[in-house]
Amino acid sequence: MSAAGLEARLGEAKAVRAAREALDPGLPAWVVGGAVRDAALGEPVVDADLAVEAGAEEPAARRLAQAAGGHAFPLSSEHATWRAVAAGGEWHADVVALRAESIEGDLRERDFTVNAVAVPLAGGEPIDPTGGLSDVGERVLRVVSPRSFEDDPLRLMRAARIAASHGLEPEAETVRLARAGASLAADPAGERQFAELRGMLTGPEPLRALELLDELAVTAVVLPELEALRGVAQNPNHHLDVHGHTLTVLENTLEVEGDLERFAGAGAEATGDLLDEPLADELDRRGALRFGALLHDIGKPATRGEIGGYVTFRGHDSVGAEIIAGICERLRTSRRLSEHLQALTLHHLRLGFLVSERPLGRRQVYGYLSATEPVSADVTLLTAADRLAARGEGKLASPEMVEAHLELVREMLAEAIEWRRHPPTPPLTGDELAEELGMEPGPRMGEVLEELRAAAFAGEVEGRDQALELARRLAG
Repeated sequence: MSAAGLEARLGEAKAVRAAREALDPGLPAWVVGGAVRDAALGEPVVDADLAVEAGAEEPAARRLAQAAGGHAFPLSSEHATWRAVAAGGEWHADVVALRAESIEGDLRERDFTVNAVAVPLAGGEPIDPTGGLSDVGERVLRVVSPRSFEDDPLRLMRAARIAASHGLEPEAETVRLARAGASLAADPAGERQFAELRGMLTGPEPLRALELLDELAVTAVVLPELEALRGVAQNPNHHLDVHGHTLTVLENTLEVEGDLERFAGAGAEATGDLLDEPLADELDRRGALRFGALLHDIGKPATRGEIGGYVTFRGHDSVGAEIIAGICERLRTSRRLSEHLQALTLHHLRLGFLVSERPLGRRQVYGYLSATEPVSADVTLLTAADRLAARGEGKLASPEMVEAHLELVREMLAEAIEWRRHPPTPPLTGDELAEELGMEPGPRMGEVLEELRAAAFAGEVEGRDQALELARRLAG
């Protein structure tokens, strides 16, 4: 891309335009990093990174935020970085002090050549001391320096994320340096590792990102539990080992997300809205489902056994949930995300057990939804991806069983969505049980209330009188 083309692309970005309008034209400042890279690749530019002389980062960020009707705050004291956020969070700009005495020196301290290009904020020729624009043109990911990975081991994961997200190919020497330094990948703080994994799995090419983690020899360091799935053979229902199956489930999860009309039927729109809901740790439920697909069989190596030559993984759901708790603790995720991912793994087998019992009674539907809430819809989608990935010669992998499972998925998704909209409640309250039956608050009252809720959901009781009659029998 020509200098004029690059300038035009950057000028379309609201964050860059706002910075040009708000900051003193005499202030030495440059647009750097991802904004320049994305503009050169012809990709949309939303946010921006600005480099300024040391000491100017705070006042520049404050002026920019004020002009945009937003706010500014320190992002990193270690790296002298401030963030200015526009009103409504439409865009943000990170303002960072130069890491060297000049912009050229700063760029030579960065991670990859495609991220080491600067354009003067006031306009002008790009500054490209490491050949980043040439690498953009050739779609190559190249480290700026042989010490890049040693200087910041998080770059080992970032290489996979950036290459996959932008369709870049790591060049041979970068791959060699990464593999030589792969053991350092676990050194960064857990939350920084998680942020890179999140970017990979929620990016446009999660499977390619994971493939690159393997190529750079990083998977075994940051996710040894995933690496341990390699070579773990399964029963005849599966045509792949556990590792291959897991990646296929992730691939199928992307297919499910992209064709909700097929997998959710009439509930497609509501299911899409659910997946878009923010969950935790800057993930929506869609992103969490991808994590769930990657981790759902993580307990299989620890539970593999054979009975009469038939491979089993008894208890891999509960063991897997325990392993996920450990992974989330290591990656310092929130408790909410950890519990969500554990629940997806713990319950991913339940729906499959019900396929042969169709059509399901209302009690069976209630039992599934009450056991799996609040992840009922999420785990139901996961089971569709899981079943599609089992293409062996066993009975459960037959086309008839697969289609029966997908039919049940559509049916149960509709139930799960309705449950979320109108959660079932007992037809009597605890106060009414105490008044009418003299029951004391405690576990027994809780059991009666739960049975009343189930009976009402199943249509077994209607109205207060029938509910009281059932309560008396239960309390009797």
